[in-house]
Amino acid sequence: MGVRAAEPVGNPFQRTVLKWVALKTPLPWPKGYKTRPEADQEIGGTRPVEFARDMQELEALLARFTAEQKDFRWQQHPIFGALSEPEWMRWGYLHTDHHLRQFGL
Repeated sequence: MGVRAAEPVGNPFQRTVLKWVALKTPLPWPKGYKTRPEADQEIGGTRPVEFARDMQELEALLARFTAEQKDFRWQQHPIFGALSEPEWMRWGYLHTDHHLRQFGL
């Protein structure tokens, strides 16, 4: 959504085959895959502050991400490259589900 810049690091394999596997197959995403430094809360990402406040911010970001009328332009995914809106929605669902499963939710 353009909130934070992310350095493109994807290669042709990741922008085609890996993107297809990640978005189109029922395979669960692997655990332990290192996040990009721009998103890592220990490096350049958002550090936790207070749980209730962090949850409010997450809910606001999810509402903005899924709003019918967008107030932003889709950016390139740092690994998968250009994604269509349906691909971004699929990625958002799978990414959220991946992290919820980490915590048994």
